[in-house]
Amino acid sequence: MAGASLLTLLDDIATVLDDVALMTKVAAKKSAAVADDVAAMTKLATKKTAGVLGDDLALNAQQVTGVQADRELPVVWAVAKGSLINKMILVPAALAISFFLPWLITPLLMLGGAFLCYEGVEKLAHKFLHSASDDAAVHAAHTTANADATRDMVTFEQDKIKGAIRTDFILSAEIIVIALGTVASAPLLQQVAVLVGIALLMTVGVYGLVAGIVKLDDLGLWLNGKRSAVAQACGRGLLVATPWLMRFLSVAGTAAMFLVGGGILVHGVPFLHHAVEAVGAAAAVGSFAGLWSAVTTNGLNGLAGIVTGAVLLAVVTPLLKWRAGKA
Repeated sequence: MAGASLLTLLDDIATVLDDVALMTKVAAKKSAAVADDVAAMTKLATKKTAGVLGDDLALNAQQVTGVQADRELPVVWAVAKGSLINKMILVPAALAISFFLPWLITPLLMLGGAFLCYEGVEKLAHKFLHSASDDAAVHAAHTTANADATRDMVTFEQDKIKGAIRTDFILSAEIIVIALGTVASAPLLQQVAVLVGIALLMTVGVYGLVAGIVKLDDLGLWLNGKRSAVAQACGRGLLVATPWLMRFLSVAGTAAMFLVGGGILVHGVPFLHHAVEAVGAAAAVGSFAGLWSAVTTNGLNGLAGIVTGAVLLAVVTPLLKWRAGKA
């Protein structure tokens, strides 16, 4: 009897171990599936937020204009830390909205898309809305800041940093809201993982690239001072290419703002979304059917973004002028 009981006990232990192994295997599969889902959603959210990224890069690179060359990287680092604090506020707020007020996500997305379109049109119309004297005054303030011995450069830097962090808060809010829209139906833990991942990725990516961009001209000057003809040629090339890179980032960022903002708005209005899809499907002909469909769909999204931004600009500009005049 004792032997039979021992064998029964061993059999029970073996069964338990088999069950544990099976559950561990299932859990591992589920964890891998969750990791794949998080990676896929993070990739999708990154694509969705790309419209803000180009503008974010150009804008933040321009924020350090007028800062002494040896203080550019410390200023970028200070703004990056401020950006992390912004996202530490925005990510929990977005998750709270998703948990308690999920119906608010779509209106917030629409507002974010509308703001992107408005900002894009405002950039295009800048030369008509701002006089040449205003632009000249800003440029003069930047170029003379370092030469003015009486100017408090610490205060100047702090003003730059505070302004850049305020701008970053708006751009970060757009990024977080757009990313939240892509994971709104996912479980809470996956939402947390995606939003935190996007926040860190965008901060490190944007400000890492900004740090590199603002030092390209210094690298060009350094190479231009070398004895090697190849180094000098590379240096001159960088000095010529850097302004063009800034312009390209600005243009690409503006175009992406219309595409992303317009796409959000079109997707939020069912009849527009179906109409754009129908036109895109009708354009899918010939050997490059997929390409023509994508070009048509994105073109219509961009057109919707431009029209929306123009309408908002026509409404907001008189209000801003009236408010400024009243003040």
